[in-house]
Amino acid sequence: MNENTQTTGDALINWIESRRSIGNLDIPAPSMEQLKKAIHCAMTAPDHKRLQPWRFIVTKGNARHELGRAFLAAAKAKAARDGDELDEKTITKTQKLPLRAPVLITVVTRMQYHEKVPTFEQVLSAGASIQNLILALQAQGFNSVWRTGLLCNEPDVKRYFNVGSEDYVVGFIYTGTAHCGLPQRRPIEIDDFIKFEDT
Repeated sequence: MNENTQTTGDALINWIESRRSIGNLDIPAPSMEQLKKAIHCAMTAPDHKRLQPWRFIVTKGNARHELGRAFLAAAKAKAARDGDELDEKTITKTQKLPLRAPVLITVVTRMQYHEKVPTFEQVLSAGASIQNLILALQAQGFNSVWRTGLLCNEPDVKRYFNVGSEDYVVGFIYTGTAHCGLPQRRPIEIDDFIKFEDT
């Protein structure tokens, strides 16, 4: 490995470590070309037997209000099951959830039966695709946050995205531009999370 390669590798590691989730995002947002590039990167995630167990739904503009209505329907149904009722503040907040960024990319699983690829592997692969997606958005100058929440797999939300009963909504990736300084990450101690075995 030459010195330039080492420098580039160190810079990449530092760049990955700099990633932060930002909750409230604004324009500018990724263009369609930039979104497609990020999704292309997402689809390079580890994928046993190349099942491609994912789909990506891009929501922006007025479609965010439609998604907000789906969130509200899900919240009302959940509250009814729990014997509760939503107050006006919760109703307003729920409807506005998709408005916290100019673009949302919803990632859902598309499970496929394969005797060598259990369900949990396919869910993990979808999660890996999200990490690639977030990093690819960052590489193009955008911020993001990966959200799920109690409503993500409620029937009304799954119906909105045409997600079957055996599949999952695994992430709402809110993306756009942060107009604030990125918070500093606290030091990460890794020793308690690693066990080395060498015989």
